[in-house]
Amino acid sequence: MSLAALHCLLFSSLILPFALLVCCVSASASPPAAGVALSPSLFRLSKSVEVSPYVDMRYHNGPVLTPQIRVYLIWYGNWRVSQQAIIKDFLHSIASPAPSPSVRSWWSTVQLYTDQTGSHISDSLVIAGERNDLYSHGKALTRMTTQQVIKSSLKAYNGSLPVDARGGVYMVLTSEDVVQQDFCSAACGFHYFTYSSIVGYTLPYAWVGNSGKQCPDTCAYPFQVPFYMQQFIQPLKAPNGDVGVDGMISVIGHELAEMSSNPLINAWFAGSDPEAPTEIADLCEGMYGPGAGGGYAGVLPLDKRGASYNVNGIRGRRFLVQWLWDPVKKRCYGPNANV
Repeated sequence: MSLAALHCLLFSSLILPFALLVCCVSASASPPAAGVALSPSLFRLSKSVEVSPYVDMRYHNGPVLTPQIRVYLIWYGNWRVSQQAIIKDFLHSIASPAPSPSVRSWWSTVQLYTDQTGSHISDSLVIAGERNDLYSHGKALTRMTTQQVIKSSLKAYNGSLPVDARGGVYMVLTSEDVVQQDFCSAACGFHYFTYSSIVGYTLPYAWVGNSGKQCPDTCAYPFQVPFYMQQFIQPLKAPNGDVGVDGMISVIGHELAEMSSNPLINAWFAGSDPEAPTEIADLCEGMYGPGAGGGYAGVLPLDKRGASYNVNGIRGRRFLVQWLWDPVKKRCYGPNANV
């Protein structure tokens, strides 16, 4: 693998799961002839990439979420109860026992990260509040209007959610008919902190959108794949039967892991630019099982319906969530790594 391809795989920013495939192929090899089926092994990363001395994941002295993590959900748009249940069961699974490999054991990688006192990220997470918002700011949002959505949800502004600046994180989840700035073209989700000039408080928050109708082949990958990849890779069956929401689960996990380890963009990330940090989930985008990389999700178990998953949750739920950067092993890792 060329140095250019290695750099591409390690430092491409989050967002398009299949971008690693495009980047890797363009940097290291000529495209395959039309009609030639590729073995999954051709998409796998080498061991030298899986365990990399080149990744400089560094602590920048900022806070991480060491107290109990309290998640405040803002359901923006039109959500079905069944869709909300999938997402809430995933979040509840982070702090709840389940058969191995579990969501809880997946979160244990996040807990390896500490603050300057040596305190670890919390293993306790609760949904502390919810609010339904039926398009208060229309069906097209920007990053700034997303902060306005959070502001209008707070009790201080006649909303229903408390201001929780110590351990609280706010997640704006948009339904499949809501357009977000850069959604599908450059982002499936993002996290940052609110500006006091807009919201009145500095609060960690994330946005994740349901891509089911807009771009499932981008943001719900590998449950849908782009048309130009379909001769090489078949889409996986979604474990909860909802391509858009099942695709959101991995993005929610991604953003939650990074909010916990880098809530104010001054804690854990690789590189020296906090405006474009490479965080603990960015490095492992698109990796779900052993042998993953370059568009191949990895070796995954199947349930009785033939759906792919890599972690178990509460109430018999199963989910597919991406691996995270392990600061001890210095590689991407998940609880199903030895399956």
